[in-house]
Amino acid sequence: MHDRMPPVDSTIQRLRDLPRSELAEEIESIVLEKFRAVLLMDDSEELPLDISYFDLGLTSLRLTEIRQSLEQLLDLSINVNVLFNEPTVAHLVDHLTQEIQDA
Repeated sequence: MHDRMPPVDSTIQRLRDLPRSELAEEIESIVLEKFRAVLLMDDSEELPLDISYFDLGLTSLRLTEIRQSLEQLLDLSINVNVLFNEPTVAHLVDHLTQEIQDA
């Protein structure tokens, strides 16, 4: 499976140009795609946004893979505490949206 993602620079610039509501939707879509892939879920399966991803079966090793992938794609550093203090997809999406807006 090959990702056909645009270059990081163009992805980041496109995201930074979006209004917050659209940015949050884009980030949520990206994050959900990464989590579904690691959790071996297909696109039709519901991934709860407000349940700890550890309760969904995610391991810290897989979370590290997601973190590295998101850092590379979004060209930003994700503090490990963000991932473990409030381990939900919704919290991560909020955090990443704010980070991109502040960049």
